[in-house]
Amino acid sequence: MATVTKVAFIGLGVMGYPMAGHLQKAGFEVCVYNRTTAKAEQWQQEFGGSYAVTPAQAAQNCDIVFCCVGNDDDVRQVVLGDSGIFAGMNENSILVDHTTASAELARELDAIAKAQNKHFLDAPVSGGQAGAENGALTVMLGGEQEIFAQVKPVMAAYAKFSQLMGKAGSGQLAKMVNQICIAGVVQGLAEAFNFAERAGLDSEALVQTISKGAAGSWQMENRYKTMFAGKYDFGFAVDWMRKDLAIAFAEAEKNGSELPMTKMVDGFYQEIQENGGNRWDTSSLISRFKK
Repeated sequence: MATVTKVAFIGLGVMGYPMAGHLQKAGFEVCVYNRTTAKAEQWQQEFGGSYAVTPAQAAQNCDIVFCCVGNDDDVRQVVLGDSGIFAGMNENSILVDHTTASAELARELDAIAKAQNKHFLDAPVSGGQAGAENGALTVMLGGEQEIFAQVKPVMAAYAKFSQLMGKAGSGQLAKMVNQICIAGVVQGLAEAFNFAERAGLDSEALVQTISKGAAGSWQMENRYKTMFAGKYDFGFAVDWMRKDLAIAFAEAEKNGSELPMTKMVDGFYQEIQENGGNRWDTSSLISRFKK
């Protein structure tokens, strides 16, 4: 493939909207598609580029098509069918799916792409809305090394780090590990900060101290202030986390993994949903102690 110039971005949610913007700012010719056309028009007014009324139209003559939608069903809807991405893509072009979805779907789309002489990478991201807006996402990918090498410099417009994890589906498996880790870390912080508050410790002095040692983490550094303040509108929503954990539980059933702690934390997130916290961020686990 010659130097990549024209790309498409399918899905302009809280992640896709700024990611597509970074691509346009980086000098690529970007065509976007969104189910709500008004959002695509808004994006064009802000960043330039162009928009299309179907995924197939957006994908036409593009070197790489990026996709970031909600779940497996959403991916199938925008990729397959007469007006889907694959219908519009040229041979030898590449579809990069940033949706957090199942490894099974990634393998399915990879097989379809190969049959059509096209290429596919599953490429879920970590870093949340702030990472997307700041161009500082981490991307974990599944697919072929040669294809990853072509896509990596383009993704650098919005990714601070990207890594090929293995064959198709491996990116999604890595994202499952990521979410399992986050569930445990945030629950630990919720319990610890509640303990600290009840013990009468100064939150700032506490975190400045323990964050420099073995207890330190991204979640601690970036969420301690809002957790102590009881504010939960600063990141990845509980609804999305439970969707991701459900994918991990389904995969664990297949590979024989046990996820007792993660299932417990998922139950806590369900409590938060039932109390109206669906759109709160994942650090809202501490709200269970603030009743």
